[in-house]
Amino acid sequence: MDERGAALLRPPGSAARATFLELFFDLVFVFALTRVSQRLINNLPATGWTLAAAVGRTVLLFLVLWLVWTITVWVTSRYEPEQTVIQAVVVGTMFASLVMGVALPRALEERALPFALAYLAVMLGRPLVVAAALRGHPRRLVPLRLAVWAAATAPVWLAGALGPDDLRLPLWALALTVDYAALFTGWPLPRLGSSPILGWRIAGEHLAERYQQIFLIALGESILVIGVTYSGEKFSGEGAGAFVVAFVTTALLWRIYFHRAGHLLGEALRLARVPGRLGTSAAVTHLVIVLGVLTAAVGYEVVIAEPFHRSEPGLLLFVVGGPLLFLAGRARFEYEIFGRVSLPRILGVAVLLLLVPLLARIPAVRALTLVAAVLAAVALLDARRSRGRPPEMSASPLGRKGPERSGPEA
Repeated sequence: MDERGAALLRPPGSAARATFLELFFDLVFVFALTRVSQRLINNLPATGWTLAAAVGRTVLLFLVLWLVWTITVWVTSRYEPEQTVIQAVVVGTMFASLVMGVALPRALEERALPFALAYLAVMLGRPLVVAAALRGHPRRLVPLRLAVWAAATAPVWLAGALGPDDLRLPLWALALTVDYAALFTGWPLPRLGSSPILGWRIAGEHLAERYQQIFLIALGESILVIGVTYSGEKFSGEGAGAFVVAFVTTALLWRIYFHRAGHLLGEALRLARVPGRLGTSAAVTHLVIVLGVLTAAVGYEVVIAEPFHRSEPGLLLFVVGGPLLFLAGRARFEYEIFGRVSLPRILGVAVLLLLVPLLARIPAVRALTLVAAVLAAVALLDARRSRGRPPEMSASPLGRKGPERSGPEA
C-alpha cells in the first residue's frame, strides 16, 4: 500500500473542527445562496404555473450547488483537510462554485455554458485529483467511481448548455437526477459493485459541524437580505415593523434548530455503528431546512419593501412555505437524533396550514407576524417541555444496526 496515498486519509486523532480553509470555502456559498434568493425574488411577480415553473427552475440550480457542497463536506470528513492535495481540491472547488454563483441568475439562459463547465470541473476534476493522490491505496476506487459517473452525465450537461433553450431544463433535470441517484447508490460500476457513502469511514463530529455551519450560513444570508432591503431606497418607518418581525423570525429559526437536537448530531454520529447512514439522512434533512430558510428570506424582502401590500398567493408561498419547510425538516432532524417527533413541531405545521386562508386576506406584515407568533409558540413549548429536565442523550435509530464496512473502500 502506498504510504503517501494513505497519508491523505483522516487519522483517528484528526481534529474534528472545520479548518479555516473550509470556513473560507463557505464564504463562497454565502454569495451563491444570495444568488438563489435573488433569482426567486426576481420571479415573484409571476403567478400560478408561471411562478411554480420559476421556483422549480431555481430549486434545480440550488440542488446543483447543494450537491457540490455536500460532496466537498464528505471529502473533507473522509480525507485529511490539512494535506496540500485536499486543500488544493477545496480551493479549486471554491473557485468553480464562485463561477457557478456568478452565472446562477442567468444559468438557464445565456450563462448556461460557464455554469455547466464549472460544475463539471468540480464533479470530474476533483475525484481524478484525489484518485491520483491516493496512488496505490485501495480507496482510490471510490473517487474513480465518481469520475466515471461524472463523465457519463457530462455530455448531457453540455448538450443542455449548448443546445436549444427549451431542452436545457429537461436535460439538466435528467443529468442532475442521475448524479443524485449515483450518490445515493454508491456510484455502482460493473464487476466493482458500489461504494455507498453510508458505509464510509468518516469524521462524524466534523460532518456534524459542517451541517450546522451551512444552516448558519443560510441564516446569515437571511440577515443580509433583511439588512440590505431595509437600508435601501425604500427605507421608511412603515417598514420598521416588518424589519423587526423578519429579524425575530430568523432568530426563532435559530432557536428551534439548536434546541436539544441541534447540539447532538456530532454525538449521534460518534455513537452510531454506521455513521454514514445517519450522515446521509442528515444531508437530506439539512437540504430541506436550508431551502426553508432561503425561501423565508425571499418573503422577508418583499414584506419589508411593501409591508401593507395584500398577501397574494405568490407571497404566501414564501412567507408561509419557508417556515413550513423548515419545521418539516426540523421534525425529521429530531427523529434522526431521538427517534421521535415532538408535538410542537406537528402543531406548528398544522397551525400554519390552517392559517393560510386568513393570511391571504391581511397585509403582508401582519401575515409575517402571525407566522412569527406560531414559531414563537413552538419555541416556548420546547422550552417548557425541557424545563427542569436533564439534558437528553442521543438515541438515534439510524446507523444502529449492521457492522461498519470493513472492506478496503470503507
